[in-house]
Amino acid sequence: MTPDFDFALGDNADMIRETTARFAKDRIAPLAARIDAEDWFPRDELWADMGELGLHGITVPEDQGGLGLGYLEHVIACEEVSRASASIGLSYGAHSNLCVNQISRWANPEQKAKYLPKLISGEHVGSLAMSEVGAGSDVVSMKLRAEKTDRGYRLNGTKFWITNAAYAETLVVYAKTGEGSKGITTFLIEKDMPGFAIGQKIDKMGMRGSPTSELVFTDCEVPDENVMGPVNGGVGVLMSGLDYERTVLAGIQLGIMQACLDVVLPYLRERQQFGKPIGTFQLMQAKVADMYVALNSARAYVYAVAKSCDAGKTTRFDAAGAILLASENAVRVSLEAIQALGGAGYTKDWPVERFARDAKLLDIGAGTNEIRRMLIGRELIGG
Repeated sequence: MTPDFDFALGDNADMIRETTARFAKDRIAPLAARIDAEDWFPRDELWADMGELGLHGITVPEDQGGLGLGYLEHVIACEEVSRASASIGLSYGAHSNLCVNQISRWANPEQKAKYLPKLISGEHVGSLAMSEVGAGSDVVSMKLRAEKTDRGYRLNGTKFWITNAAYAETLVVYAKTGEGSKGITTFLIEKDMPGFAIGQKIDKMGMRGSPTSELVFTDCEVPDENVMGPVNGGVGVLMSGLDYERTVLAGIQLGIMQACLDVVLPYLRERQQFGKPIGTFQLMQAKVADMYVALNSARAYVYAVAKSCDAGKTTRFDAAGAILLASENAVRVSLEAIQALGGAGYTKDWPVERFARDAKLLDIGAGTNEIRRMLIGRELIGG
């Protein structure tokens, strides 16, 4: 086991870590290899039980059916889930943060009463749809169009790269209701709405088992009561959630790094070469030292930004900075884990090759590292 550094995060954080870690070890970890190999999303095996633990509503106030805790606890839950399976961690983050948390923050009382109970219990799966084929980093250039009708809106167009799409009963979807950044509106879409369909499934290099699909809207009729937040105010809804999204999803990378150390440390103690454990060689000791420092330095930044979110003092560039550090460290640590295991690390017999494939996603998703650097640099320079 890796030595525990006490970040003094508080009783609630410790409780969430202990509860989630136990569930992840007992229930998620035994499925992780199959999840990756078969690109399998084990909804029936996990989702409702995660709901019973309260994991789907960590940041939702108690009067809305959640635990009423903070983004720090949410990061820790995502970290421990991802330590067992980053794929489940990604789907969990998309459900609990991108969908549930946004509904909790922006929906009206009737919408909350309709959608939150089944999402928080795990009976339903949630998703969020921003990106399109031609609108990734430049998400405001989206083409999905919502035209006003007598009864609501008619949506036409597509979304792409959408996590959980094929399994989601409730989706938070952004569409154009006008021009430019002041012409986007947020809609609550239900899977059975006429004119809404799931398009192609996307076969990914990593995060296999976290389902990713295209959404297709063909004259999809959406009633007025399914508009979430102000009409033409969707950019405000979208941008207000990005800082929380980046902070929570950074927990995935922390979990991957811890998983790497979980594999590498016993291997270095047990693997013999030249008549002694390879962990006695200074080069290997230096390697594992760098891995440990990469993990805890990322933890310190991510936890600090999560605390700032909870205090209402987060900054966009620090949320970007936290996931930038965590993601680049996780990619580096996962590659070092492969190197530490040598030939064994390059085989499917050991999970470290999966860790590397999974880690790479968050160099790209939730805003690429290039976009994150642009945000940070622009803020620091003042341009």
